[in-house]
Amino acid sequence: MDTHNKDMSTLFEQLGLDSDESSIEAFIASHRPLPDDVKVSAAPFWSESQAAFLKEEIMADADWEPIIDELNVRLHAHDADV
Repeated sequence: MDTHNKDMSTLFEQLGLDSDESSIEAFIASHRPLPDDVKVSAAPFWSESQAAFLKEEIMADADWEPIIDELNVRLHAHDADV
């Protein structure tokens, strides 16, 4: 079992994305707000493998789920919510 602490940076690494704080903030800013009816795993900007990973981790209620949930909230946030 992977006991490595999971956070937003390690999630972005897992997704194959730049994982420094400024890159994460830029990614979120450029992709939000997601429409309320679009699940984070179904967002159009993910590759097929990224979307599958997100969906699988959410469905399994795995260790990544709280971090994916945080990303979900941040991607759905409107300017007034931030």
